[in-house]
Amino acid sequence: MKAIIPVAGMGTRLRPHTHTLPKVLLNVAGKPIIAHIMDQIIRTRIDHVVFVVGYLGDIFENWAREHYPHLSLEFIEQPQTLGLAHAVDLGLKFDDDEVMIILGDTIFEVDLDGVLASPVSTLGIHEVEDARRFGVVLEQEGRIVDLVEKSPHPPSNRAIVGLYFIKRGALLKDCIREIIEKNITTKGEYQITDALRLMVQKGDVITTFPVAGWYDCGAPETLLSSNRHLLQRDFGNGDHIALFRQKNIIHPPVFIAPNATVEGSIIGPYTTIGEGVSIREAIIKDSIIGDKAKVECALLTRSIIGREALVTGNYKKLNISDKSEISFV
Repeated sequence: MKAIIPVAGMGTRLRPHTHTLPKVLLNVAGKPIIAHIMDQIIRTRIDHVVFVVGYLGDIFENWAREHYPHLSLEFIEQPQTLGLAHAVDLGLKFDDDEVMIILGDTIFEVDLDGVLASPVSTLGIHEVEDARRFGVVLEQEGRIVDLVEKSPHPPSNRAIVGLYFIKRGALLKDCIREIIEKNITTKGEYQITDALRLMVQKGDVITTFPVAGWYDCGAPETLLSSNRHLLQRDFGNGDHIALFRQKNIIHPPVFIAPNATVEGSIIGPYTTIGEGVSIREAIIKDSIIGDKAKVECALLTRSIIGREALVTGNYKKLNISDKSEISFV
């Protein structure tokens, strides 16, 4: 069975970090976004993964082949970002049966084996307060009767969150080709929601399953939020950073790469420190520090520091009289 993972997006909301690195390779809670997804996939019966690549695709392909040498991988270029349906169409074949489609920038917590055991197609759903940014589903008697993409007045709050198990891949490809031929778009792009809606109209049974743990990584604020949640889940006890306590004050949960150097600093909570990072006399919380970055004499909060970046501050020696006022900007 195969999975299709679109990773062609330019990640404009995560600039400047995505000027030099694909969005899905940004670090969150100690590993790239896509690695969290692959951790789930390799434990299932999925034996072939199709990545639909585009922007900085060569960097991503090199990374994937290096880290998953024993997995069957395929890379298909999406020359133009014409929407999710267009990306999925590139990965589908006309004789496909079962296929799992997973968005590459969303980390999830779900029993994927249970999803793959479904007798019918099924979509991952998460209830949200504001559904205007999402495709949503309407259901009756346990099955989807309609889907609506990014409506200013969404008819439900049951958002589609980027996990699609399709039993009849060939039918989905036919429906995608139909919306492309008829130029059915939403905000100028071909959306998989519209293709799934067409499948429902043709009588295909599609159900939903709940996704309780769902972490969007598409913008700085959501990347940091996902970092917090995942650190709390995976590294709450802080045992893996015991060695760093000798020269620092550590407030878990944090992730610190074993080959990082941290001296005279206060780290955490909710901080990820990447491979080869050097930190000296700094206070860092609620932040992500990229591989081989260097931070000295700085106070950072809610920050994302890129790979090999240099951040330096300075401490002041002051001699201030009574009732004086001083500020640093």
